[in-house]
Amino acid sequence: MATRNISLDDEAYSRLKKLKSEGESFSDVVKNVTSEKSWLEVAGIWENETEEIREAVEEGRQRSRGRSDRIAEKLSDEE
Repeated sequence: MATRNISLDDEAYSRLKKLKSEGESFSDVVKNVTSEKSWLEVAGIWENETEEIREAVEEGRQRSRGRSDRIAEKLSDEE
């Protein structure tokens, strides 16, 4: 396999090194970082968080309804 030499400043090297796992080459890291992921792969990332996200959204909706109810009650009391 042909190889190329590239230059990186210290910050770029440090960032790349943080992404590198033991036994993985820098070439592997660059390929992983620059690969295009399919939407199915991206969706799989969130698979385990789906229920937590759903619960957080519902809690936010309930808080919003509560605020709306309190505001409506205050407005009706002022009339």
